[in-house]
Amino acid sequence: MMRYLHTMIRVTNPEETIKFFEVLGLKEVRRTESEAGRFTLIFLATPDDMRGPGERAHAEVELTYNWPPEDGSAPEEYTGGRNFGHLAYDCDDIYATCQAVLDAGYTVHRPPRDGYMAFVKTPDGISIELLQLNGPKPPQEPWASMPNTGTW
Repeated sequence: MMRYLHTMIRVTNPEETIKFFEVLGLKEVRRTESEAGRFTLIFLATPDDMRGPGERAHAEVELTYNWPPEDGSAPEEYTGGRNFGHLAYDCDDIYATCQAVLDAGYTVHRPPRDGYMAFVKTPDGISIELLQLNGPKPPQEPWASMPNTGTW
């Protein structure tokens, strides 16, 4: 028997990435720091994915932050791998979720013109697909005529 646990993404600014995911409704559920390994692991989950205290959530996003080298050299830079596509979440109201993303200062790269699907990106460029729960809503402005921005 197996069950899905989490998806890991590497981040360059953990607090900014947490702030982004909070706009989408995820919360930090636990954090581990390794002085010897020079990294921090931060796990996020939606309230609906939470279980009881001390238990892992049903599904989590693991943010891995590799600390800058002790010798002062440049920190690692990450570019999107061609083998990674996106994370996906459904939402109760895709229009309200996309508006919250815009209001927080982020970009909606693929607006929900169809009332069903949108794409946004984390501060490190990880694509997040947003899907309207229970099927599309009627198309609505300004989303219906909003163009794509960049890649998604």
